[in-house]
Amino acid sequence: MNRKSPAMRVDLQLIADMIAPSSRMLDIGCGDGTLLAYLSEFKQVDGRGIELSMAGVNECVSQGLSVIQGDADTDLDDYPDGAFDYVVLSQTLQAMHRPRAVLENLVRIGDNAILSLPNFGYWKVRFGLLTGGRMPRTDALPDHWYDTPNIHLCTIHDFLALCDDLGVAVERAIALDSSGSPVRFSATGSCANLMAAQAVFHLRNHR
Repeated sequence: MNRKSPAMRVDLQLIADMIAPSSRMLDIGCGDGTLLAYLSEFKQVDGRGIELSMAGVNECVSQGLSVIQGDADTDLDDYPDGAFDYVVLSQTLQAMHRPRAVLENLVRIGDNAILSLPNFGYWKVRFGLLTGGRMPRTDALPDHWYDTPNIHLCTIHDFLALCDDLGVAVERAIALDSSGSPVRFSATGSCANLMAAQAVFHLRNHR
């Protein structure tokens, strides 16, 4: 039975459930180390982390987690192929300067890549832009346009198209509405692209 953490975001819990016990994992943009700490305690995962914020690194290190300061846009190039069983990137791809290159590195470095991202195709985002004429804000996209870290917003369809272009296999996809409840994910992803506020993807490279 999967243990639940009341302090963990729903996408992080889904990611944690996808990771096998005692595996090697790299958490990119690990923040305060919530996922790393959970996996270490409940699944005995050998976890490593990269975090851009020095405050986040310090918080992780204070918990005894193995985390270094780094920039995913540039530092992932230095990791060897297949260095980890899992590589995780949660709610961060849209903040990358080179999202395509970052995704290529995820599936190169890890045998499995697990990624979550907000969906700019969500119906509330579309409706807000249509009726208000201003960049919308949602629970998954809470910032104003002028102070958001998100610079490459995409829809679920956009992301699936990128995976197809790179030859990356989508092993599993879970779409979530604004309350964190699952949304049906059809073969084309059309329903999820409209009804999901965010999505989690389990990816593999066709090596």
